Amino acid sequence: MLDLLLPYHFYPEVVAFCALAAGVYAVGLRRMRQAGERPGVGAAIAWFTGIVLTYAVMHTYLDYLSQYMFWVHRGQHLVLHHLAPFLMVLGAPHRVLPYAFAPATRARLGAVLRHPALRWPYRTVQHPVIAPVLFVGLIFFWLDAEIHFDAMLSIDLYRVMNASMLIDGLLFWWLIVDPRGRQSGGLSFGIRILLLWAIMIPQILLGAQIGLADGVLYDVYAVCGRAWPLDPITDQRIGGFITWIPAAMMSMIGALVVFRLWLRESTRPASTTINGASV
Repeated sequence: MLDLLLPYHFYPEVVAFCALAAGVYAVGLRRMRQAGERPGVGAAIAWFTGIVLTYAVMHTYLDYLSQYMFWVHRGQHLVLHHLAPFLMVLGAPHRVLPYAFAPATRARLGAVLRHPALRWPYRTVQHPVIAPVLFVGLIFFWLDAEIHFDAMLSIDLYRVMNASMLIDGLLFWWLIVDPRGRQSGGLSFGIRILLLWAIMIPQILLGAQIGLADGVLYDVYAVCGRAWPLDPITDQRIGGFITWIPAAMMSMIGALVVFRLWLRESTRPASTTINGASV
């Protein structure tokens, strides 16, 4: 059992990310409760579950299987690009994480994050046209047969691939699940629904192309050998269906969350203005 939990390769960036994400959130959660505020048990469970899933697929025996079985690899990216980031942004990090820092440190971090050198790139990748293109484009990019071959044979490129999926997933799902509506500086809820449809259709087509292909598209697993005997076409078809069906389901789940946020905003009492002050 211990062998299943030990890393196939030691990735310090994975350990640092998971430890910092869990530690800073725990400190913020404790201080938030001391201040008399509670983000909700569900939010904390979602955050820590996302971290555990990220660690599991990147730093346990599952990472080994992901390098030697195509369908496990697709499951790994489903977690890194869809499920884990989705759960983490449901953890309300915008409310909890600031409490982990002293007011002076919080102010300095805010100034850094608002600096044009960071603000402009962030706004660019979060643009409602660019964000879904990046989200789907990364999937197509890393599943290009030649690029995938190189990524699975180079440990450095493999790490870049996985990190890019996680980072892009966090950015995209934050754009979708951001609780702020359009009036508060967030993206319109209607546009978010359209974005979820926009990313769902290309993933369905790509998954169907892979899952229904007559020949083997990814021969790198034949070169390196598979973790256990499995017909290459069967391995590829399972991987294609993972790219096809669960990814589409994530868009549907995301749409339900967006509808809930939309309903909450629409039922919130409208503010009125008295002598220039909003009440």
